[in-house]
Order: sequence, then C-alpha cells, then structure tokens
Amino acid sequence: MTRIGLTILWILHFLPRRILSVFGQAMGLLFLLLSSDRRYVVTKNLDLCFPHLSSAERTSLRLKHFLSLGRALSDCSIAWWSQPSSIKKLAIIEGQEILDQALSEGPVIVLAPHFVGLEILGIRLSIEKHAQTMYSKQKDPVLDRFLQSRRTRFRETKLISRQDGIKSVIRALKARLPLFFLPDMDFGPKDAVFVPFFGTSAATIDAVPRLAALTKAKVVPVIIRQFGPNEPYKIKFFPTWNNYPSGDLLADTKTMNKFIEDQARTMPEQYYWVHKRFKTRPPGEAKIYD
Repeated sequence: MTRIGLTILWILHFLPRRILSVFGQAMGLLFLLLSSDRRYVVTKNLDLCFPHLSSAERTSLRLKHFLSLGRALSDCSIAWWSQPSSIKKLAIIEGQEILDQALSEGPVIVLAPHFVGLEILGIRLSIEKHAQTMYSKQKDPVLDRFLQSRRTRFRETKLISRQDGIKSVIRALKARLPLFFLPDMDFGPKDAVFVPFFGTSAATIDAVPRLAALTKAKVVPVIIRQFGPNEPYKIKFFPTWNNYPSGDLLADTKTMNKFIEDQARTMPEQYYWVHKRFKTRPPGEAKIYD
C-alpha cells in the first residue's frame, strides 16, 4: 500500500499546482472521513486548545485542518521529486540572514515546530545548508527508506535517530553543523517536563535548553506557512532568542512552548493537530484520548 500511495503522489507531482491542490484537498477530506482515529484525536485537541470557540467553529477548524494537511501532502510530491528550481518556487525563505549570522558566531539550534508544511521546509532548506536533524524511524520500512532518501538527496543531511543518543549531536553542533530540532512531539515522560501548551499540561522534551547550555548554541526559530493554491509557502526565520537558555530549565521549556502556541494561533488550521500531543499525562491525571 505504501508503494501504491507513493506512486500516486509521484504521478501527481507533474500536475500544475492549482490542480495538485484540488487533489490534495480531496485527500485531506478522505482522511477526515475515513480515519476515525485521527479525526477523534484532532477533535479532542481542538476541544482542549480552543474552548472559547463554539462547537460549530471547532468543527469548521477541523475541516480546514484536514484540507490544509492534504494540500501539504500533495505539495510534498514536488519537494520529493522535482528539481531544485521548482522547489525554490514552492517555498520561499525570509530571514535567512538571521541563520547565517548566528552560524557565523557559533553553534546553532534551529527550532522547527510541526506545521503541516514541515517536510517541505526541511527539503527546501537542505538545498541551501548542510545540517543535522533528529528523526523518528517509521514503522513501515518502505516509508522509512523513502523519507531518508528524499531528505538527503540534495545534501548529505545528517539524520540522527532518536534511538541513537545525543553524543553525536553535541559533537556536530560544536563543529558548527546546525541542528534542526522538532520540539513539539509527545515521546513519553523520559527527558520531558510538563509545561502548558494552550493551557493544558503537555509532556515536552527539554533537550533544546539543555543542548543550548551544553554547547553554547544560539536558538533560531523557523516556521513554514501555507498560502493559496498558486502561492508559495513562506519559510520564516525569527530573531535569535536572547538570554536563552536562562538556566531555569522549566522556564526555558515554557518559553519554547509559548512561542509555538503563539505561532499556531496565527494559523490554527496549519498546526499538526493529528498528533496525540497530550498523550502523556502527569501522575494522577486521566488519559485524554481514551
């Protein structure tokens, strides 16, 4: 099934973007209708994070999310198979000078939260920079091999499995190889602290402030935003965080989550709500997704 799905996406990448977007939205709608598990997860996440919205407004936001997610998946076909010139038209970069300046001064951690265009962001930036990134091995070996091959086809991006440990990451950071770090997934209580995300305690990896303290790395956030069917995605680098880390691990992790939350509020349909962000609960709290 994985090979069939990838073959369909390969065929789609030849289409004009406006038509490709229509197929993408159709895929998103099918995902909404057929995947009861992910539909339930998105519903619970939106109920938790947007309690001020009416039920109808949250239902509308859920639909927009799946449509946005489907569009991003179809656009990934361009990032996976097209030439660099086409990928540069797919996603433009704003503020790259911020990253360049930070790299000229020392180690850099690029904070890249999960918005629907994240795969496009990674491949677009790989055209410009050598980097390292943490990744989670996919359960499907065919998909795992495919994603690794696509993410490294322009430069020898160093892919580090979360199961491989952190020592090689630290060595590469000290050698001025920027680390693209995805900080907002729930991987359980290990190496995580509970800090608020949209007002709900979320198990959050505290590796960013810890790594920044160990390596004296600067933290540069980056976000990708989706626009209309014929418009390019925008990858935006934000100014380097000042006085970060502060030495207070909990406060620094809260700062990170607050930044992600603030960006998600500007485009709520584009945050990665299909993830069980609140799966791990503090001791004594009831599970959210059961």
